[in-house]
Amino acid sequence: MAQEHTSVLLNESIDLLNIKSNGIYVDCTLGRAGHSAEILKKIDQGHLYAIDQDIEAIAISRKKLETISSNFTILEGNFADIKVLLSLNGIKKVDGILYDLGVSSPQFDKADRGFSYRFDSELDMRMDQKNTKLTAKEVINTYDEKQLADIFFQYGDEKFSWNIARKIVEKRKIKEIKTTFELVDIIKECLPQKVLKQKKHPAKKVFQALRIYVNNELEVLKRSLSNSLELLKPGGVIAVITFHSLEEKIIKDIFKTKTTSQEDKFLSKLPVRMEAKKDFELVVKRPVLPGEKELEENRRAHSAKLWAIRKVGE
Repeated sequence: MAQEHTSVLLNESIDLLNIKSNGIYVDCTLGRAGHSAEILKKIDQGHLYAIDQDIEAIAISRKKLETISSNFTILEGNFADIKVLLSLNGIKKVDGILYDLGVSSPQFDKADRGFSYRFDSELDMRMDQKNTKLTAKEVINTYDEKQLADIFFQYGDEKFSWNIARKIVEKRKIKEIKTTFELVDIIKECLPQKVLKQKKHPAKKVFQALRIYVNNELEVLKRSLSNSLELLKPGGVIAVITFHSLEEKIIKDIFKTKTTSQEDKFLSKLPVRMEAKKDFELVVKRPVLPGEKELEENRRAHSAKLWAIRKVGE
């Protein structure tokens, strides 16, 4: 049975958005509408725009949201195109934007999507199966040893990336590597016993790396965040839930750039304390983490962190 998707840091993220009943909000990662539903409940005069590129998720979430209110519009597409998608609906500025990054539980739990090392299925890993052409199977069977090793190390921090890449190239000469379990078996062959005995699944890092690469997740996130910052009204908030260090680094770097200036270094040297005028400020100095209760009830919350930035204004 597929595990029902439970939204991580749900109440905390909604609280940080500081939702106004007549505001315009964007959920960049609709998924199964956990966060969208809570936003919709709070905007009786406002409007919610929810973005997703998964047709199945859109169909399921639309029905859920319709039971709450009609004040929503689902935009089919990639959140990298947030400005264009909103502009096509006449929206230039918004009061808040939410990102819940990573793959939703149903995507992990549905065997034929090829995201999970727990099910045997064809290697796919595309979040948008309609518009994305590159699959994990193509990467595994056509990329050279160095390309594979670089992907596994850069996006998965896999220490045995070269061993795994070499073995993949060796195996595919005999037979095409088609399924998740075939890849898992190859990965296991390359790892020492001390790694295989650890609690974490031995294929976790490689599968994460392939998913990020196939969907170009990091570049998409950078582009989307840059556009989202331009869309905020004064007082508007962007809240982001991350699940791994690569996402965290992007958020920290962009938020730091937007909340500091060259003037800060100069003003810090003055005898009288002065602060440079900034367009953005951090809502929380450190990321918000799930509480003990959530960690006990939702295993996918363990690596989650919530970040937020506000446009300075009213």
